[in-house]
Amino acid sequence: MSNRVTDASTLHNIADNSVIAISGFNMATTPEYLINELLKVYQRTGHPKNIFIMSDALPAVPGRALDKVGQTLCENSNQDFIRGMLMPFLGFSPWLQRLVLEDRIEAYGWPIGITAYWFREIGSGRPGLLTKIGINTFLDPRNDTAALNQSGKKNLTCKVELVQLDGEDYLFYKAPKPDWAFIRASIADEMGNMSLREETIRGTVLSIAQATKACPRRGKVICQVRWLGKSGTLNPREVDIPFPLVDHIIISPLDFHWQTGSVAYDPRLSQQVMTSFYSYPDSNMNPSPHEDYEIIIAKRVVLDFADLVKKRNGSPILINLGIGIPALVSKVIANEGLTDLVISAIESGPWGGFALTGNDFGTSVSPFAMSTIPDMFSNFEGGIVDAASLGFLEIDEMGNVNPSILPGRIFGAGGFPVIAGGISKIYFAGSFTGGKKTIRIKDEVIKIVSDGSITKFVKNVHKISFSGKEATKYGQEICYITERAVFKLSENGLLLTEVAPGVDIQKDVINKMEFKPRISANIAKMDSRIFNNTVMNIKTEISIN
Repeated sequence: MSNRVTDASTLHNIADNSVIAISGFNMATTPEYLINELLKVYQRTGHPKNIFIMSDALPAVPGRALDKVGQTLCENSNQDFIRGMLMPFLGFSPWLQRLVLEDRIEAYGWPIGITAYWFREIGSGRPGLLTKIGINTFLDPRNDTAALNQSGKKNLTCKVELVQLDGEDYLFYKAPKPDWAFIRASIADEMGNMSLREETIRGTVLSIAQATKACPRRGKVICQVRWLGKSGTLNPREVDIPFPLVDHIIISPLDFHWQTGSVAYDPRLSQQVMTSFYSYPDSNMNPSPHEDYEIIIAKRVVLDFADLVKKRNGSPILINLGIGIPALVSKVIANEGLTDLVISAIESGPWGGFALTGNDFGTSVSPFAMSTIPDMFSNFEGGIVDAASLGFLEIDEMGNVNPSILPGRIFGAGGFPVIAGGISKIYFAGSFTGGKKTIRIKDEVIKIVSDGSITKFVKNVHKISFSGKEATKYGQEICYITERAVFKLSENGLLLTEVAPGVDIQKDVINKMEFKPRISANIAKMDSRIFNNTVMNIKTEISIN
């Protein structure tokens, strides 16, 4: 181990034009100290320059880690530190978004599950990842490109190719193999074995290390840790990264080894202390303030989840919840006492528990199990998870969905394409219009006082991340839920099936869309229970065998 424990001077060995893989889901498993110190090396010496960074998700929250690097580079018009990046999500990094939008670095936006799988495939000696995820979306080269800006489209450092096998279309994802890996663990023992004991997730750290060390060109792995321990202090089952996979160990100060974006250390978030998850554990973990109409949408989603439980005679279902309004669904599930029947599986790896939001997204209080990111995404792509609720920015007449990319706004794909493409029942949840609006709910009736100025139901979405055509082809059940109307996906596009009490279909729905949906002959009123502040008592309706 004495040969492996080092300090930040090791970073001077990273050559210009290197490809660096960095773990991190927001701040969980993010080696912030290594990121900061590499930037300092560049600022002092001018090297390494023209590096290409890839990650399994996004190692940043606003003002920290890669976002802090992005701010420094935005303020330096002559930066040649970063040449480009493969980053699945940019939503928590406004400065990286700016670099991409200004075309100052080449950028690519594969989904989270795809990058996690890709690391595992490269670690197995394969040339890339073959999958159906992305067919007929912006990832499909027949439609668009996974490049997020003109520099990416020009250089094509990361490519997606169309492949046919047995008459079926697949996509093949290719990117350069990492020369270096920056990963993070909690503890290293005297042999150099790494444990993520105090981390909130397991992430993709093992697959990233394997991808970097794999032949034919073996790279170097640097692991940031918080503690050094004696030999024998780690049970073999606690070893997440065996010592032969790590070349250098660097100890980080606590300031750069936070568990989440809001919490430096809390044993409840690393499951060292198990506690109740029926409420948020601390004020600094509370979700952002929400509007009453957003809770209406979340309640309507939970009604559909409850129906699935009823159809299974009270057997639990497994779900996934996206960011935004779908994140509120977790709160409704807890309030209704359904946490033992509607069980969440989060992209970052937790099974069950109470999912946190905002800068702490990806972390759960009291999950009952913890998978790696690639293993969790197998449950999504393989359709093992029963249902999901995901957000949207735009929906078009054929049911295509754009969740994250508009002109001047690039959040990236996140986990959306894999989740939406693999799970059989998807409930897209969001407000009917965008922008500032005033919606009042009184006596179980909704009144739209002033509406948002942004149309979200459009003729054609800006970027297709979910394909209505593919969903229809493979028999997925798709529902689009808003505060005033509910639609289902049919072979002919959107079908309006429900409206809220107090809503005028023509004035409040159709006139606010760029297309006219088909209207069900038996259009229903949305359940009145979702329009008041009381518990819906759904659990009393479920017969549990």
